[in-house]
Amino acid sequence: VCIHRVRSCSSIRVIKSKYVCVFDKSALKFSHQQRLFRTSAVSCGQIVQFKLSDIGEGITEVTVKEWYIKEGDSVSQFDSICEVQSDKASVTITSRYDGVIRKLHYSIDDIAFVGKPLVDIEIDASKGVASEEDVVETPPMSHEEHTHQEIKGHKTLATPAVRRLAMENNIKLSEIVGTGKDNRILKEDILNYLAKQTGAILPPSPKAEIVPPLRKSETAPAAPKDKARKIPVPVSRPIVFSGKDKTEPVTGFQKAMVKTMSAALKIPHFGYCDEIDLTQLVQLREELKALAESRGVKLSFMPFFIKAASLGLLQYPILNASLDENCQNVTYKASHNIGVAMDTEQGLIVPNVKNVQVCSVFDIAAELNRLQSLGSAGQLGTSDLTGGTFTLSNIGTIGGTYAKPVILPPEVAIGALGKIQVVPRFNGKGEVFKAQIMNVSWSADHRIIDGATMARFSNLWKSYLENPASMLLDLK
Repeated sequence: VCIHRVRSCSSIRVIKSKYVCVFDKSALKFSHQQRLFRTSAVSCGQIVQFKLSDIGEGITEVTVKEWYIKEGDSVSQFDSICEVQSDKASVTITSRYDGVIRKLHYSIDDIAFVGKPLVDIEIDASKGVASEEDVVETPPMSHEEHTHQEIKGHKTLATPAVRRLAMENNIKLSEIVGTGKDNRILKEDILNYLAKQTGAILPPSPKAEIVPPLRKSETAPAAPKDKARKIPVPVSRPIVFSGKDKTEPVTGFQKAMVKTMSAALKIPHFGYCDEIDLTQLVQLREELKALAESRGVKLSFMPFFIKAASLGLLQYPILNASLDENCQNVTYKASHNIGVAMDTEQGLIVPNVKNVQVCSVFDIAAELNRLQSLGSAGQLGTSDLTGGTFTLSNIGTIGGTYAKPVILPPEVAIGALGKIQVVPRFNGKGEVFKAQIMNVSWSADHRIIDGATMARFSNLWKSYLENPASMLLDLK
């Protein structure tokens, strides 16, 4: 009877508690009658619901932006599972188990909640790593092995982009020695490993992944000098008129902006504006730009603005402070973590350059390149977006001269930089000359900062930029 039942069914499944044994017809068809229940392919395992753990910062829900795995893939501990985005930052979720992905509970752009199942992972039942309440009584299926990253016994530090590059090339991160800080694996380490394995000559990749500008021979014919400054052309997009209202939830960085700006309205702002002659700085940057690019870094004006602000904050530390909710105590920040407002597809974000007071202009430029690269890809982490003490917003990259910037709590001051314009000015002899002029707009918390302090700080910042060589005297 048993033989008859085996031959008439494709398989027999005997379910005992958490363990599932599958008897394949193909495995039994040519077996001897006395070896009837000895099988050649047995799959045993637990299905564990891997829940989204608390990310911190009071976050209760996130948006799933990208999956690094799919159903049927094998994962090891610390392998990247997915990237999620909260209203504060993007976070990469890693696996706590070695096993096989059986189910993804969310699709791209779905809202995932903290404490709810993220994926189902089939683990080896004999290891018993999962708690009883996490185990789902779902029979596992036989599957094909997929080779992915394998980290043995320790956590490997690498960004999601580096892990993805390793996964695409079937490289185990445990086999690569990281050259970054704390043995972090960088993109160059992956490329060098591939070059050694394949013998291919790969181009060097700078840390910030900066694309070098085209040579003059490769670009379009240069316009006359008086017409070199082109007027930006608005980008037109195809308009789809449906005739119906559309309602969308406020999520991601937009939600963060709602919270931050609502708190900012409680601060009594006052503004101060001035114009800066950047003629000497424009010339200095032009001289240093090629040198910076040879070292893999794109040098803009912003590193000079940031460093000059830091030198000014050393003289006026009240601008690098925070005020408690009851307005009873002022905390003077030791570090100059200067934020830079960035316009991205996800919305307005303000990552900050840490410890500017001990950084060179080149260090600041390299860090800005890294932040801009991650910001464009939507991969900025919580550490990049928190801890700011002072902010600069460069609206001039888009257009405009003056602005009324809103303070980013718990900071007490912010500056908005306009575009650089070539305009006529008079020198000391009364002669007209061509000057590179930029306007700046400051906003400060009038509860602890008076107008005279803001004006003196602005004048000092202005003097550093108008005479960039003077910064050498105060550099540490």
